[in-house]
Amino acid sequence: MATKALPAKKAARPQALSLHIGLNAVSPAAYAGWSGPLAACEFDANDMAAIATSKGMKATTLLTRRATRDAVLKAMRAASSTLGAGDFFFLTYSGHGGQIPDVSGEEVDKKDETWCLFDGQLIDDELYLELSRFKAGVRVLVLSDSCHSGTVTRNAMMPVKTEPSQRPKLMPPAVAMRTYRDHQAFYDGLQLDVAKAAGDRPVDPDSALAQVAVSNRLGAIVKQFAPAVVLISGCQDNQTSMDGEHNGAFTEQLLAVWEQGRFKGNYASLHARIRSRLPPTQSPNLFALGDAAAFLAQAPFTV
Repeated sequence: MATKALPAKKAARPQALSLHIGLNAVSPAAYAGWSGPLAACEFDANDMAAIATSKGMKATTLLTRRATRDAVLKAMRAASSTLGAGDFFFLTYSGHGGQIPDVSGEEVDKKDETWCLFDGQLIDDELYLELSRFKAGVRVLVLSDSCHSGTVTRNAMMPVKTEPSQRPKLMPPAVAMRTYRDHQAFYDGLQLDVAKAAGDRPVDPDSALAQVAVSNRLGAIVKQFAPAVVLISGCQDNQTSMDGEHNGAFTEQLLAVWEQGRFKGNYASLHARIRSRLPPTQSPNLFALGDAAAFLAQAPFTV
């Protein structure tokens, strides 16, 4: 007697989580009296969350006072512990970029880049370590609308003519040094903790990102980096990302190119279209980390 074949099980739909960070100000207590006023970063975060929700992601939004170091790290760690192969994590940041002196010895320019969160900075070393915690096969998309978000190439900052209504998303160097001086033990300790967690000689996250940027050398340096990461940044490291009244300049052009989902293309063409719409003083960058070739070829925000 012939047995009846059982129907094939449907493949489980990938899980998708997103985290959207937008700061229109920071705590003066954490930044040597500076409050870092901006106008459009909360709008940026909400607009990115709307895209995530429209694509079926479970979105978390952290705005200004809620965008603390603890809240951001908790959300990233919850995502990395939850998601598995084939899943998707979408991370966006809109706010000031900063710098602190590098004490762990892996940065060529002797500076660590930061995201300015409400109660303190998140160092690029920390971000790199948190991304490395995601499991093999997880796709991670990072959009960073801030300064100091390009590649390892850090030439002198290009002079930028701005209108009175324009605001660079850049923590002023004098504020950065005062902030570091006031909290030196804390920031030095963070860098050394990350270096210790990394085990061997720490990898400069910027060098790694720059050297695997959308090329045949994907993963050549960071062979043990399990997830596939694509980062589109607001500008090169010698440029400034500009704030606006309704969106940051980078986010505004991303939304225009995305056209509420009517955009047709992959991540590389999305980046190219955004870049073509911005002035030479703000050139968004695209790079990848891990085995990201297939991820780069996908339609943006595909779960």
